Amino acid sequence: MPTATPAPKPLNSPSRVIAASLVGTTIEFYDFYVYATAAVLVFPHLFFPTGNDTTALLASFAVFGAAMVARPIGAIFYGHLGDRKGRKTTLVYSLLTMGIATFLIGTLPTFDHIGVTATVLLLVLRLAQGFALGGEWSGAALVATENAPAGKRAWFGTFPQLGAPLGFIIANGIFLIINAVLGQGSDAFMSWGWRIPFLFSAVMVIIGLWVRLKLVESEAFTAAEKKGTITKIPLGTTLRYHWRETLLGTFIMLATYVLFYLMTNFTLTYGTRAVAPETDEPGGLGIPYVHFVLMQIIGVVFFGIFTMLSGPLADKLGRRRLLIGVTSGIVVFGLSFPLFLTVRDDLVFTGAMTQAFLVFGFLLMGATFGPMGALLPELFPTNVRYTGSAVAYNVSSILGAALAPIVALALWAAADGSTWLVGVYLSGAGVLTLIALLLSKETKDQDYSRASHAD
Repeated sequence: MPTATPAPKPLNSPSRVIAASLVGTTIEFYDFYVYATAAVLVFPHLFFPTGNDTTALLASFAVFGAAMVARPIGAIFYGHLGDRKGRKTTLVYSLLTMGIATFLIGTLPTFDHIGVTATVLLLVLRLAQGFALGGEWSGAALVATENAPAGKRAWFGTFPQLGAPLGFIIANGIFLIINAVLGQGSDAFMSWGWRIPFLFSAVMVIIGLWVRLKLVESEAFTAAEKKGTITKIPLGTTLRYHWRETLLGTFIMLATYVLFYLMTNFTLTYGTRAVAPETDEPGGLGIPYVHFVLMQIIGVVFFGIFTMLSGPLADKLGRRRLLIGVTSGIVVFGLSFPLFLTVRDDLVFTGAMTQAFLVFGFLLMGATFGPMGALLPELFPTNVRYTGSAVAYNVSSILGAALAPIVALALWAAADGSTWLVGVYLSGAGVLTLIALLLSKETKDQDYSRASHAD
């Protein structure tokens, strides 16, 4: 009796796929959190000495947001490479660019040493970070999903997403250690201590390169090459045949971005600002920096847990159905901001409500962010999958990420220190995402081997 032929082993083992997709996004988000933390604690003083804390903070956030403008340009560049030359090579280039830019930020002289040139150099390196980020996420998502077993694309797609909570914990853990050793705001911290997290990124990049160089190109891309469906100008093909999917993907991602940047960036500013500043600036919760970051880390644990839980749920229920429910929760959560983020006479109760806010917010963040690793790539065929998912993801970063810290600060000031307008802003983004989801189709059963729009 003939024996069955064993199924061929995948070109990339599951462990290699998980490591390669996870390590890059961990570095990506590590770099984001390191910069975001420095943008609040260090850069306003060292690179934007305006004499007014709010103005300096806004200038620091403006440079932070400038990277988001460079991201779509990077998406087009790396998307072109990824759809023309393959995923592996492109991911190596994007990781190198990111690593070099982040390391160099840690070596910059400050405003006191070279004047406005220091600010310009910081901006240039931040733009380089944004350019690299434009190609990082989508490439990692494609490595995960194009190598996923049947019926488990959303599950595998959560591993690149898990880089966000891991990057947060590593970055803020390093800052907490430095603060414990040197003291926040000390001369040593402001002189050289803040540079350590940026310089440490070089170690992570070396590990990431070692993992990624061991990858084999995905079968989906190899099959598209053999069929002759590789397009010469992926962006042109994307805009001509897949403009609707690109537009929907941009707005499907919007609420996720706004929530992400409010939970990490704005809350750090609001939570640690004095209750009644001596200036005319809006007051915050007055929680010490170290305490608030520890509270954020507790919330981020739920971020990671629900990121992983969302994958199997999205594979079972469908991406669209799950995200409609989660996004509805984000809309309600935005309207609840004043309930949680209010200074009360009982400081313990204030801290408890703030911790609950962080847990709920990061829980929703995990549930909405997890399925995106599968959903956005599934909107596009293989020959434009890198470009299409990268453009949607990164154009959304301008609308939901570059503007979020600045808009949130302005709304906070306009409401005289209350957070209700900031919450309405999040709810508004959630409504736009709900509309995009309702206009889209379920991608769970999409034929992922589809090489082009003609298939």
